[in-house]
Amino acid sequence: MTSILKKISAALFAGVASLALAGSLAQAADREVTIGFQTSVEPSKVPQADGVYEKTTGWKINWRKFDNGADVIAALTSGDVQIGYVGSSPLAAAASREVPFQTFWISGLIGDAEALAVRNVSGIEKPADLIGKKIAVPFVSTTHYSLLAALKHWNIDPAKVTILNLRAGDIPAAWARGDIDAAYVWDPALGKVKETGKILVSSADVAKWGAPTFDAWIVRNDFVEKGADFVTAFTRVTGEAYTAYRADPRAWGEKSPQAEKIARITGAKPDEVPGLLAGYALPLAQEQASADLLGGGTVKAVAATAAFLKDQKKVDKVLVDYSPYVTARFAKTAVATN
Repeated sequence: MTSILKKISAALFAGVASLALAGSLAQAADREVTIGFQTSVEPSKVPQADGVYEKTTGWKINWRKFDNGADVIAALTSGDVQIGYVGSSPLAAAASREVPFQTFWISGLIGDAEALAVRNVSGIEKPADLIGKKIAVPFVSTTHYSLLAALKHWNIDPAKVTILNLRAGDIPAAWARGDIDAAYVWDPALGKVKETGKILVSSADVAKWGAPTFDAWIVRNDFVEKGADFVTAFTRVTGEAYTAYRADPRAWGEKSPQAEKIARITGAKPDEVPGLLAGYALPLAQEQASADLLGGGTVKAVAATAAFLKDQKKVDKVLVDYSPYVTARFAKTAVATN
């Protein structure tokens, strides 16, 4: 009898242990997220390099690098990615298609970080010289939007130039072969083409003409429901990195550990990092939550971008209200906890 009881007890213990292990594995799987990032130079690349997001959240993070926002949106739409880094143009296009996501952090208001470069041997000295030339740009990106806005400002019919859809990473090779005359792109590709070219216009100029662009972190709606704690912590860590940079930009010089880490993640050169950081306006958490950005201004900017894309036949419709695609919830939480 004692032997039978021991066997039953052992079986029960094994069963409980198995259930506990299964529950632990299920919990571990529930605390795993895939994040799509790009090579834009901004402060959050430092905690990414240091593993701070993982240490702070306790989640397993699968970081996936993408060449452009359109690919990030495709992955986020399919569910392969739960959080993604995108520009305002693909963001507006995705919202117009009613992809279920929320914008929760403005990574940077783009200035000189994106620009239209022309080859030194192209003969392009002024905007009118672009007519008949080949310009490379990743389609449905912030640079695509800025290029079309610049052409409109210059009264140049896009049909009078050849606009080629190339991934940012493929542009330097096409440039070196002489396949293109110009490119509207971001770093590290921009830094490479500038070695044998010059800047005709930057997104800082285009913003002054009424077509500002920005980069942002977005999150799938279904992930917000189960991973709100992760998004909250992610936002706080990101905000702390921005605060550290804004407090002392000179400490992020070309020989700094921060520059080395950003270069390692993005592929930019360490000596380029300070200038690239300066090419963005980098809002702090309290600025993020303000009426100028996530509290209202970003909704208006997305709507204006969508209207432009509709005019350019890049999207089929413009929504009546884009506010469901923008939230200040997590930025406000970051302000409260700092």
